[in-house]
Amino acid sequence: MIYKTKGTCTREIELEVEDGKVAYVNFIGGCDGNTKGLSRLVEGMEVDEVIHRLSGIRCGLRKTSCPDQLSKALKAYKEREPLSD
Repeated sequence: MIYKTKGTCTREIELEVEDGKVAYVNFIGGCDGNTKGLSRLVEGMEVDEVIHRLSGIRCGLRKTSCPDQLSKALKAYKEREPLSD
């Protein structure tokens, strides 16, 4: 999935989810070291846990941040995910 971000230096986030866990994250743009570190930290984590931990984090005076945008991307992923029986 590719998520177009809003309000951050990062332009988009590429992500993959497998079995309810974040399998891959790549930020396009933004602070290279920080986004790479964030990606490695969340890979393997449960989607809901990442959303819980990162939602609402701000960057300076901005109302959002790269971590917050990742939580929004994962929420969007969950909304698109087909329900299983």
